[in-house]
Amino acid sequence: MRCLALPAPRGSLTDMLFSALAEAPESDPPLSGMLYAGDPLADDDLQLALYVCYELHYSQITGVDERWEWAPSLLRFRADLERETERGLADLVAGSPAPECPRVGQALQRLVSEDDGPPLSRYLETRGTREQMLEHVMHRSAYQLKEADPHSWAIPRLSGSPKAALVEIQADEYGNGATERMHSFLFARTMDGLGLDPAYGAYVDRLPGLTLATVNLISLFGLHRRLRGALVGHLAVFEMTSSIPNRRYGNALRRLGYGADVTAFYDEHVEADAVHESIAAWDLADGLAQLEPALAESILFGARALLALEGRWAGHLLGAFREGRSSLLGSLPAVSAA
Repeated sequence: MRCLALPAPRGSLTDMLFSALAEAPESDPPLSGMLYAGDPLADDDLQLALYVCYELHYSQITGVDERWEWAPSLLRFRADLERETERGLADLVAGSPAPECPRVGQALQRLVSEDDGPPLSRYLETRGTREQMLEHVMHRSAYQLKEADPHSWAIPRLSGSPKAALVEIQADEYGNGATERMHSFLFARTMDGLGLDPAYGAYVDRLPGLTLATVNLISLFGLHRRLRGALVGHLAVFEMTSSIPNRRYGNALRRLGYGADVTAFYDEHVEADAVHESIAAWDLADGLAQLEPALAESILFGARALLALEGRWAGHLLGAFREGRSSLLGSLPAVSAA
């Protein structure tokens, strides 16, 4: 069973939220609205607060009454955080208009082909150190240990052939019924092989707001039916841009001396996502746009938001690595010898 320990608060928002969560929902502890003028996508306090709000849907949180999941006061507080996050996303993608193509599938392919995000996977493949690869894995643990779950919110919100395409993709993500092949299980095994703690949420305290924003993005799209198109666009490009970087991450680990027990997660994605790419772009995303034309713009927004936010996140890691500093909050956590 997943169980997340509350991390240390990072500011007024998380301090307010965590104090409220220590009480019973019916006690109605104060969770006030806010006025915010900063950069919401990189704000450590805001994104951690939103992450914990979302985690009530995914895991047990130590010492927190599970009834908080649907407490009206928390949902109002979360809505404030989401509004600011959506504002940040709108600003982020404002400079990257969607290409004009007759079909959504073609537009997605063009977005991917024209993306010039930072070459993080190439850097790690050719010159990344063991410590840098460990940091990359710690960053990714916030999503990969629950891989596929946020995108699965779309299943009950689709119908017909797009629904069937999504289920086909998700079945692979969940190991087609074999626990040991579930991608989240494979990632936990990678962490263990690297000497990292594979426990759910073990490194949340070390993750900056920008990393948490990449995870919150999927939950934001997934938990709102109005954003189902954006969720599909996110998943489509997620699959379309996965195979080559994962091959490079696997190569990086092999260069550093690790074996198949550590690289299996990445090697699995090289094969699986090469198959998923066409299904996600055409059967899922383009199929949804054909079935519900009004969602085409939202699908492309989700795709653009993914590319832009992941590019910003990769730039943060790459900048830190090239400057010889940690990309995590604080110093690198101790790991066992590997």
